[in-house]
Amino acid sequence: MSERPRPRRPAPRTPGGQNGGGSGSSRAGDRDRAGDRGRDHDAARPRPRGGGTGTLRLARPRPRLRLVGVTVTFVVLIFTARLLQVQAVDAGAFADKAAVNRHITVTLAAERGTMTARDGTPLATTVDAYDITADPFLFTSEQSGVRDAPTRAAALLAPIIGEDAEDVAAKLTKDTRYVVLARQQTPQAWRQIQDLKSALADKAAGGDGANVLAGVYSEEHAKRVYPNDKLAASVLGFVNAEGDGGGGLEAQLNGRLEGENGKITYAQSGGRQVPTAGVDEQAAVPGSDVELTLDRDIQWAAQQAITEQVSESKADSGYVVVQDTTTGEILGMANAPTFNPNQIGQADSETLGNSALQDTFEPGSTSKVMSMAAVLEEGAATPSTHVTVPNRLPRADRSFADDIDHPTWQLTLNGVLAKSSNIGTILATEQLGDTQPQANKVLHSYLRKFGMGEKTGLGFPGETPGILADPEDWSASQQYTIPFGQGLSLNAVQAASIYSTIANGGVRQEPTLVRGTTGPDGRFSAAPKPDERRVVSEKTAGTLGKMMESVVSSDEGTGTVARIPGYQVAGKTGTANRVDPETGRYRGYTSSFAGFAPADKPRVTVYCAVQNPRKGSYYGSDVCGPVFKQVMEFSLKTLQVPPTGAEPDGLPVFHQGNEPHGAARENDH
Repeated sequence: MSERPRPRRPAPRTPGGQNGGGSGSSRAGDRDRAGDRGRDHDAARPRPRGGGTGTLRLARPRPRLRLVGVTVTFVVLIFTARLLQVQAVDAGAFADKAAVNRHITVTLAAERGTMTARDGTPLATTVDAYDITADPFLFTSEQSGVRDAPTRAAALLAPIIGEDAEDVAAKLTKDTRYVVLARQQTPQAWRQIQDLKSALADKAAGGDGANVLAGVYSEEHAKRVYPNDKLAASVLGFVNAEGDGGGGLEAQLNGRLEGENGKITYAQSGGRQVPTAGVDEQAAVPGSDVELTLDRDIQWAAQQAITEQVSESKADSGYVVVQDTTTGEILGMANAPTFNPNQIGQADSETLGNSALQDTFEPGSTSKVMSMAAVLEEGAATPSTHVTVPNRLPRADRSFADDIDHPTWQLTLNGVLAKSSNIGTILATEQLGDTQPQANKVLHSYLRKFGMGEKTGLGFPGETPGILADPEDWSASQQYTIPFGQGLSLNAVQAASIYSTIANGGVRQEPTLVRGTTGPDGRFSAAPKPDERRVVSEKTAGTLGKMMESVVSSDEGTGTVARIPGYQVAGKTGTANRVDPETGRYRGYTSSFAGFAPADKPRVTVYCAVQNPRKGSYYGSDVCGPVFKQVMEFSLKTLQVPPTGAEPDGLPVFHQGNEPHGAARENDH
């Protein structure tokens, strides 16, 4: 085994730079090796500029490291600041942008309350329907990815919702986040739109086109429906395009009926609700149901009767009011012509109101019962008081006459009412005071207590209070015409209320149309009891009722057409000069008939008026007498009012056995 050679040690340098000890050849070898190392070292070291031979030093690394560290720190600070800005300052804005296509808030329309007849039969109710809405922002090219998204969407929607495609496209280009494309569409229409949205969403998910209907939504907005079409339309009214009451009780009771809308917010993607994203819902509170005083059958009978009479007599209009004399409740209120609230867009604007409350007219002889009530209550006369009625009566600047020429009549006060004598009524009311101004003041006070010149208390939209001037403002002729019903005006419900007051023993009850409401909690709350006031004594009311019986039961009376077998009927005819609403002058007539039955135990009041009949007779007995009888007879049977059975007491018409002179007619001019 050979021995490993040891490495040689370099010879120590001498102060002169030579190696000490060793041969010259060794030093030469050392120099050669040293030269080789020197060359290698020189080759790795950069040479100084200018060919100098000075020694070069390496640059220090610390400044470079500092520069790199500062740069990195600055960049990190910039990113940190931006991150803070995004998270803390702009978070809301970015969240809103992210939610544009993700969350949608939809109004939950409250279900409008139902209006029913007194027996619970619906008169105005609601059915499911939808408002089709859209977010135009989602139809911009940036959001939809389609340049003509509004046009394409409109072409798909227009045939379904029944709107013009150009109009739909115009709505989809509005600078807003909400538009209504169509109101109260059927559930079938909304399902068809949903199917289209789903189909387009599937295609978009597969990369085949875009869902241009993604921004179309719906809001539940129940549609108002009137199951009986025109029945009681003038009382019920109608709702407008927004679903709010636009007329009648729909407007008056809107606060009770409309309820309180809710809302729902949910996530959606591609036009579809995301079921796992949760829902924030505030439930809608439905409106209250309102039970009216109307009897559907009586309302139908009244409407049929007045519609036929207005048509037959070629009249401008007419109204019938049926009232329960014991409660003041309105059982029927019919107008002709009327409208169909289910087709409000096709209705004549002149028929949209309730003429029975909004028309004002001079009542004529039906107003004489108030004059007679004042005379009886003041003790100025009794039913048997002798009244001499001449053919003409000069007063003020004119000569007053009855409707027919007649010799001087020797009538009782009862006969004055039975034969509807204008002259006899003037003579009777003159006994209310020592002077004419005093008599006028007394009469005026009774007219006011009966409700003249003030609203009925129903609170119905557009109701007229009528016209009754203060007695000191009555003209020379008015102080003699007002006692027989010319020179003052009222509406049909006011006129019916006069007769119900007499039937109710002299106590006037405010008419009512609402029996009560049923709230969302299902509890029924009865309507407040109507205000009432005594107008005349019970004795006076009873006496006046018997006098009114003579109008119908006596062969000398003007209302014999209103007789109903088995029942005692108290009534009064009226034929007044009519003020033309266009010219303000008298033209044509107002024909009327009013009364109650059974006269001995009153239950029902019926009032009928027809404006400007132009075919056949214009007398109240001929025009409205048959309507009164038809409606009264039907009402008594419907309410199951038992027959009277007894014959009416026959109060004398003529004084001291005077014989009748001529046929009876109501005398109103």
